[in-house]
Amino acid sequence: MSEGFSTSKYLKLQKNAIEERLSKFSGRLYLEFGGKLLDDFHASRVLPGYEPNAKLTLLKSLKKNMEVIYCVSAKQLVEGKINGNWNLRYDIATIKALDILKQNGLHICGVVINRFDGETEAIRFEKRLERMGFKVYKRHEIKGYPSCLKLVLSDKGYGADDYIKTNKDLVVVWGAGPGSGKLSTCLGQVYLDAKKGIDSGYAKFETFPIWNLPVSHPVNLAYEGSTADLGDFNLVDKFHGEAYGKKAVNYNRDMEAFPLIKTTFEKIVGKKNYARNYQSPTDMGVNCAGFAIVDDEAVRNASKKGIVLHWFRYKEEYKKGLVDKVVLDRMEKIMKRVKVKEEDLVTVSEARRVRKELANEGGGEGGICCGTAIELADGQLIYGKNSKLLHAEAAVILNAIKVLAKIPDEYKLVSKSVIKQIGVLKERIGDQSTSLEANEALLALAVSARDNPLASKAIRYLDDLTNCYIHTSHRPSVADEKLLRKLGMWLTTDGIVEKVNFI
Repeated sequence: MSEGFSTSKYLKLQKNAIEERLSKFSGRLYLEFGGKLLDDFHASRVLPGYEPNAKLTLLKSLKKNMEVIYCVSAKQLVEGKINGNWNLRYDIATIKALDILKQNGLHICGVVINRFDGETEAIRFEKRLERMGFKVYKRHEIKGYPSCLKLVLSDKGYGADDYIKTNKDLVVVWGAGPGSGKLSTCLGQVYLDAKKGIDSGYAKFETFPIWNLPVSHPVNLAYEGSTADLGDFNLVDKFHGEAYGKKAVNYNRDMEAFPLIKTTFEKIVGKKNYARNYQSPTDMGVNCAGFAIVDDEAVRNASKKGIVLHWFRYKEEYKKGLVDKVVLDRMEKIMKRVKVKEEDLVTVSEARRVRKELANEGGGEGGICCGTAIELADGQLIYGKNSKLLHAEAAVILNAIKVLAKIPDEYKLVSKSVIKQIGVLKERIGDQSTSLEANEALLALAVSARDNPLASKAIRYLDDLTNCYIHTSHRPSVADEKLLRKLGMWLTTDGIVEKVNFI
């Protein structure tokens, strides 16, 4: 895949932009971090060359003058909401995020439980965090929020919330996901600082949409696709156009909220200050991603593939009852706008071809027909199909690392006798399928590496599968899906259910 984005250039520009914004205030700058701070795989898909943890690298470069507030919503704790990036509940995702921040030397000044109203789950989580050594603050549900400003900006509104003690000038406000209360936390802290005579400010750091690219640019439409379940959409920032006569792109929720946010800030710190600095939602942002694109065509092509990936993911979520038909309708419109279809992911056509070919041959184990394909970074297509020995996913991964290691096809990485012996054990313990799943095949490969130098060589190329697209004609087993996620591969599937235990 051609590199379309320079992470090094981006980090330099982004650091300068944040420090420049910080210099505008004598007090603190509360920087709302939207999107993903860690493992931003969407950005790395649509901006080839973007490092998934670029934002973490950025924060580490600012850490001498920075600390972090982490937000989670009491209501989402009650709901058991899932963090899609890690497939973990918000409470567990919060603990994981805090641990990663600590490991990287970033100071956490507190965890905020927002919209608190006595929820048992929130109280239990508060105790757990405190026993882990974190300071926990609670911010309460405010009736009429955010439109009833008279109440919000009073002792019964923001004034009734815990004041989060901070010691650094730059305060990054991050959260478990959408709805965690990041913006409200920033506004509340600016309000409470102002009551103490501290001139603090607010800015927002969110990668997408990229404000200095057109609404119809594939990278911005890929963002719409990634949030189709939320109903977000991009539009021209009319406030920016009116203020500066220049086009800029933002998204619907920020556009809808801006007049109220602007009024809120003006009431807190005075109209002159914020009227001078923030004339539009784009003004509030400090995003430099658009300036780090070095190959627009590569970004366009990568974004189109990313859109197709989300189409397949939403199709699976629709089957499981997780999203409604309206989400698929949105995705169809986005795909038409960028003129892409399912087969524009070359792995899709190849996996379907293999399945059809296998069906013509009578099928694999038990007559089941499964085709899988991987597109390597250099564009090579590798396929695999199920057999009495291997699942299709296991076959394609072994085939792919053989190609990457330049091992001739006639040489075996794992002997048939080893695979059959594992199959005998699986049958003995009651497994319905004796062929090896991908994780089982890799364990067999690791054992074989002790005596087989080719197996030892092939294992070293597993990392080269990161960021590769893989398509399966069938719904993969839970174990295989987890393994592909661990390998950093981007999975799409036709979702055909071949066996009960694949569900």
